[in-house]
Amino acid sequence: MNLNRREMIGATLATVAASTPIARSTAFDPPTIHVPTKPVVRVLGTHVTLQEDLRVRAEADLGIQLEFSPGGSAEVLHRASTRPETFDLYEQWSNSIRVLWQAGAIQPIEQNRIRNWDEINPLTRVGRLTPDAKRGAGDAPNKLLFIQPDGTLGGKATDHVTFLPYVHNVDSFGYDAAVVPEGVPYETESWAWLLDEKWAGRVAIVNEPTIGLFDLALAVQAKGLAEFEDIGNLSETDLETLFKVLEPYRQSGHFRGVWSSVPASVDLMSRGEAVIESMFSPAVFDLKGRGIDCVYASPKEGYRAWHGVMCLSSKTTGPVKDAAYEYMNWWLSGWPGAFIARQGYYISNPQRSREELSSAEWDYWYQGEPAETDLLGTTGQVVVKQGHARDGGSYEKRFSNIAVWNTVMKSYEASLQHWNEFLSG
Repeated sequence: MNLNRREMIGATLATVAASTPIARSTAFDPPTIHVPTKPVVRVLGTHVTLQEDLRVRAEADLGIQLEFSPGGSAEVLHRASTRPETFDLYEQWSNSIRVLWQAGAIQPIEQNRIRNWDEINPLTRVGRLTPDAKRGAGDAPNKLLFIQPDGTLGGKATDHVTFLPYVHNVDSFGYDAAVVPEGVPYETESWAWLLDEKWAGRVAIVNEPTIGLFDLALAVQAKGLAEFEDIGNLSETDLETLFKVLEPYRQSGHFRGVWSSVPASVDLMSRGEAVIESMFSPAVFDLKGRGIDCVYASPKEGYRAWHGVMCLSSKTTGPVKDAAYEYMNWWLSGWPGAFIARQGYYISNPQRSREELSSAEWDYWYQGEPAETDLLGTTGQVVVKQGHARDGGSYEKRFSNIAVWNTVMKSYEASLQHWNEFLSG
């Protein structure tokens, strides 16, 4: 039987109380000792989904206790892959799956315990929303989802999966349109802008080799400085070429810095230190809420896509495991998907969340239509002005233009070395 420290102390106190005679007074009764009964689920991940509003709502809906431990993506991946006993659920992106699975840090998820599994759309199961959509280079999530009979991962449907498909989006870069002239989505906006000399010293990138590396590779290729045969599976020779091209930019101070969390990226642009940077959707709408005209680019080369994963620790068992399944099911229940839609993210079963969104919200966030009214974000601030349309258009339009998925490549170890040398050089 697995007990956390609080439960163990409670159980010990209860045992002592039962075995020790208590002299009853006619004036008062002895105090009652209450043993906590709520299971505690420890969730390790990033600030993207480990938000206080979500924790409070889930605890109220489920009657469980959640302990959120958010951190930088590289930091939490290292902890999860080496110390699975320190968490029960892991929330990050699909590019972490191969690392976690090979390390034995996560256990199979029983598909039949996910109540709304049949509502999950084709993006995860097949790798694209529509038959005509670009699949994109790298590891589309369907390649990592199903556990095959021989223990490998693949796209053939089985009864056990490595992760719960839930939050996802396409990423690019954000820019301050008060400084950087606004481009035309899918026509003039380009990853090459990250290497434009006009913005030297005011460019920031995300500090994650399986993400930031692709942003820079897309920029180098878009600017015509190098060509990669398969940008989703760079060879060690490709990596050497990439960082050889980037070295003069680093030495000249072209990059203002790197960021490891959404709040840090917001601070860089809100303070004027960066005018163009790798960015996640919540940062864009946070900046808009502060009155900064941040545009989320729709690069003509295509987006870098990611899919959120919720994984079950290989060390989680018993009642805590049952509670973890309830939390996973909660994410597909409607309200959470509507909540994260208001910061620009999508959920894998959007029709259920549609019931929790107003028609104006659904039309803006999913359909790409101009907002019928001002729309509020998750903090209660206006993040969308009436008449404005979402950068990049509809859900289908955005996910039909994928250049590459976040991926842990075969050259992962070499990429880590190059990345760390690039940042510390």
